[in-house]
Amino acid sequence: MMKSLLLSLLYCASLLLSDALATYQLSAEDPQMIAAQSYAQSRNNGRPPLRTLNPSKTDSECRSRLLDLVFIIDSSRSVRPGEFEKVKTFLAHMVDTLDVGRDGTRVAVVNYASTVKIQFLLKDYFNKPDMKKAISRIEPLAAGTMTGLAIKTAVNEAFTEQSGARPRSKNISKVAIIVTDGRPQDQVEEVSAAARASGIEIYAVGVDRADMRSLQQMASIPLDDHIFYVETYGVIEKLTSKFRETLCEVKVEIVEDPCKCEARLAFQKKTQATIQQLTAKLTDVSGRIERLENMLGRI
Repeated sequence: MMKSLLLSLLYCASLLLSDALATYQLSAEDPQMIAAQSYAQSRNNGRPPLRTLNPSKTDSECRSRLLDLVFIIDSSRSVRPGEFEKVKTFLAHMVDTLDVGRDGTRVAVVNYASTVKIQFLLKDYFNKPDMKKAISRIEPLAAGTMTGLAIKTAVNEAFTEQSGARPRSKNISKVAIIVTDGRPQDQVEEVSAAARASGIEIYAVGVDRADMRSLQQMASIPLDDHIFYVETYGVIEKLTSKFRETLCEVKVEIVEDPCKCEARLAFQKKTQATIQQLTAKLTDVSGRIERLENMLGRI
């Protein structure tokens, strides 16, 4: 009886694993997934960010394009109080460069560490003085660095029409600017891919110890145009002029996810790793069952 039950369990596990492998193989051969893999490869081959300014452009010649803009700022323990004040100053200077208004650029701020807090939404402030006062009141959250959770929260709660984002029919660019100085303690690749596939353009700003690989996983492509790096928070304000040019009314050409399924590709990578773990466990269980059968046979 025991032997029969064990064999049945092993058989069922084998069928489940076989179905999972077959599903993964089928998806991997999907032409759309091949396109997504090619797109993902172009991301992985991205060069380190080399940003230069165009001296021919001046403030009067480059008016900020209208945006639904969400800042996602890291306030984990590694960001010292004085450094966090530098981040807030950077945000305030960025606001000064934007055409803020109900019918102009709308701004939200998502603050994160081990938890996530939406400081204000796109619908909350439509003038620069009130917005800058709200920024000055932001307090650091300390603790961990849950960047993936922060991106997911921004997509689900900050970029919604209920929170003040304009409908797609308005053709207003949706942009997220992530500022971090560390390595995420959760997964960012899949949630970032889903955000980009939904039409959100992501810029990743790394400071000091920021993990370059994570920045590449988060940012839109071309990576050279969407990853910034500064050595310390003391010079982060210098990025204001770079973003002024980047967010110019003339858009940088964005290479889109060819089938809007890069998020599926990231999910499949995770699924493949899980299947490999299950295969190893199944092999171990098979060996234990075989040893148990030998023991039962001797009884």
